[in-house]
Amino acid sequence: MPTIRIPTPLRPYTHGQAEVPVAGNTVSAALGDLTRQHPNLRQHLYSDDGELRAFVNVFLNNEDIRHLHGSDTHLAENDRLMIVPSIAGGTSGVEQVFRPFVMLNGVKHPGVQHLGLGRGDSSLRSE
Repeated sequence: MPTIRIPTPLRPYTHGQAEVPVAGNTVSAALGDLTRQHPNLRQHLYSDDGELRAFVNVFLNNEDIRHLHGSDTHLAENDRLMIVPSIAGGTSGVEQVFRPFVMLNGVKHPGVQHLGLGRGDSSLRSE
């Protein structure tokens, strides 16, 4: 059974699980099973029109699925998917990264908070 590695900011939506076993023989089917098991994840992974959000990157065994067959990429029994949120910088001042993930339901989660790219500071900052 394939597994999906969950990034730390999304683990509250998987009851703290770092990896979730999923059913499905494609990336799309596996992500569908993940969101059936953990419905609150859906809003963080998919837009209102049902498309995977642009800042959500999915890797299959360390290969970006965009370089394979996208969501139609076939999965084998022991494959491992990883959800990796994009890191965004800003052009002015300090910008938030993982924007939908740092503040979840009004609760601040530990992890990367911002990049100071707008002020010449390129370091990541965390709690």
